[in-house]
Amino acid sequence: MAAPNEITPPQLMRLIGTPDGPAIVDICLDEDFAQAPYLIPGSFRHPHTDIGGLISRLRARAAVVVCQKGRKLSQGVAAWLRQDGVHAEYLQGGMLAWLEHPDAPRIAAARHPAMDGSASLWVTRHRPKIDRIACPWLIRRFVDRDARVLFVSPAEVMAVADRFEAIPFDVAGAPFTHHGPLCSFDAMLDDWTLRTPALDRMSRVIRAADTNCHDLSAEAAGLLAFSIGLSRQYRDDTAQLEAALPLYDALYRWARDGQDETHDCPTDQPTGAAA
Repeated sequence: MAAPNEITPPQLMRLIGTPDGPAIVDICLDEDFAQAPYLIPGSFRHPHTDIGGLISRLRARAAVVVCQKGRKLSQGVAAWLRQDGVHAEYLQGGMLAWLEHPDAPRIAAARHPAMDGSASLWVTRHRPKIDRIACPWLIRRFVDRDARVLFVSPAEVMAVADRFEAIPFDVAGAPFTHHGPLCSFDAMLDDWTLRTPALDRMSRVIRAADTNCHDLSAEAAGLLAFSIGLSRQYRDDTAQLEAALPLYDALYRWARDGQDETHDCPTDQPTGAAA
C-alpha cells in the first residue's frame, strides 16, 4: 500500500514542466550520485544535512524529495519538512526507479547549467518573438526555475556573456542556436535529452513559427500571431517574457494532453442561442 506522502515516477512526470509543479530536491549522497550522475528535469541538488537551508530555498513551495532508493534519506527529509509546515513527498523507489522507467527524462549532470546551486544566467538578443521566449520557458520549467535572462542588443550578446559569465543563446556562435532547419529550442532539447513526445510535438510548432515553415504545423500561424501581438504590446522585453510564459504553458498542455481535441461551433442553432 502506497504511503500518503509518497509519489510515483509516473505521477511526478505529470507535474514536471507545469508552472505550479513542486520543487524536486535531489539529496542523493555524493558517492551514490557519482554512480549515476543524472538529474530529474527541474530538480536541484541539496545536502540532506541542511534542512534549514533547504526550507529557505524552497520559499514555501511544495517539494518532492529524491534519494537513491526512496528510503531513509528522502523519507526522513520529507517528514522533517512536513513538521516545519512544508508540503513534502518522497519519490517511490528513488532515483534508481526513475532511471529504470523507460519514459522518464533525465539530464546529465555534466550538461546542467546550475549544478553549483546558484541561479543560471542567460543572455540573448533583445526584442524576442518566438525562439527567445520558448527557450527561457524551457529553461525555467525543466532545468532551472530561478534562471535569469538578459536581453541586450545583438552586437553585445557575446560580450555580455563573457563579462557576466552568462550563457548566450539564439545568436551565432552560442552553444544553443539554430542548426540547419532546427532552432535554438531544438538545440536545448537535444543537449538536455528532453525529447519527450510532448516537448517534441511542441518543438515542431515553435520551429514552424520561428522559421516561417508553417507547413510543418497547423498551429504555427496561431503562435506567430500571438507572439507578434505580445511583442507589439510590450516595450520591455522582461515584461513580455513574463506575460508570454502562460502562453507556452498552455501550448505545452496542448502538446501533452490536448492535441487530439477539436472545436467546431454548431451552425444550426436557432438565432440567439448560446454558443
